[in-house]
Amino acid sequence: MIDLRVRQRFARLVTDLVTARPGLWRVVRRPFIWSFGAIAPDWEEKRVSPEHLAPLEAALAAVPGEPAAALDLGTGTGAGARAIVRRFDHTTVTGVDASQPMIDQARARATGDRERYDVADASALPYPDASFQLVTQLNMIPFFDEMARVTAPGGHVAVAFSRGPRTPIWVPLDRVQTELERRGFLHVANFSAGVGVALLAQRADTS
Repeated sequence: MIDLRVRQRFARLVTDLVTARPGLWRVVRRPFIWSFGAIAPDWEEKRVSPEHLAPLEAALAAVPGEPAAALDLGTGTGAGARAIVRRFDHTTVTGVDASQPMIDQARARATGDRERYDVADASALPYPDASFQLVTQLNMIPFFDEMARVTAPGGHVAVAFSRGPRTPIWVPLDRVQTELERRGFLHVANFSAGVGVALLAQRADTS
C-alpha cells in the first residue's frame, strides 16, 4: 500500500503539471486514476465529513434559483453530487469520475433517482455543449475548457478545495478566476468555510 503522504505529494505534482500544461494529462492520467481507485472502498469513511464539504456547501447556498441539471466533476464516491441533491429539491445531478471503483461506490451510495453516475474523463466529457446549469467540483483538477463548454449561458460553476492551500489537489482561486474569466465567466464571490475555500462564477448569458 502506498503511503498517504506519497499519494498527496503525487496528487499535488500532477495538479501543478496539468494546470500549467493540460496536454500532460494524457501522460499522468493512468497512474493518477489508479491511485484514487485503489482507495475507493474506504474513501467516504476516512475522508468525507461536513467540514470536507463545507466550502462547496457555501458556494451552493449562493446559487440563485434552482438549476435544472447539475454536473459534479471528480465526484469520487458522490459526496458532492449528494450535497447538490440536498440543496435543491428538483435538480438532477450527474456525477463524473474517471475511476470505475469510485463510481461503483457512488452508485452504491446514491440516495434517489435524481442522481446518475458516469465513468468519464473531465478533460473530454461525453455531454453536449451547454448541457448543465450548474457545474461543480471539489478537490479536482480543473479542465477549464470542458467546464466552460458544458455550462449553459447564465449557468454557474463552483470550484471548491476542502483544505484551502493544504489540499493535495489545489489551484489558487485567483488562477481559477482568471481562467474562467478568459472563457466568458463573471466572478460572483469567494467563500471560506471550515478550513476550505470556494469560488462561484457565472457564465455570461449571451442571449
